[in-house]
Amino acid sequence: MNGNTPYGGLPGVTQAGQRAAADVPELSLEQKRTLQRTVSQIAARTRDFLPDEYVVDADVADGVSGPQALVAVQPPIGHPVSAGFTPDLENTPEDLISADDRDEVARGLAASAALQVKQAVSDDVTPTAR
Repeated sequence: MNGNTPYGGLPGVTQAGQRAAADVPELSLEQKRTLQRTVSQIAARTRDFLPDEYVVDADVADGVSGPQALVAVQPPIGHPVSAGFTPDLENTPEDLISADDRDEVARGLAASAALQVKQAVSDDVTPTAR
């Protein structure tokens, strides 16, 4: 049963449960720089939607299945929210993450972080009007 899975390992080359190095996509230096710049732009756009009390950070790392990008928001109260995604390596370096996806991620993170604050203080705040 182990032979019909890509995670079965190659005898003497790859341990069972590990991926072969040839199976994991790698970014060129230009793609890495572009991806880091793009993720930083998403974080900056997210900061534009939120007050200064929210902490926004971005990171690019090599994951098990290739490069992974992460943008996270820590609201002043409530749970942190994050968006992680894998860039489309088939596209040109400028389009690893499409413009629509960048905007959607920034808006979604800002909305989710604001919702976390609202949910955390909903019982403690008395409405001023009905």
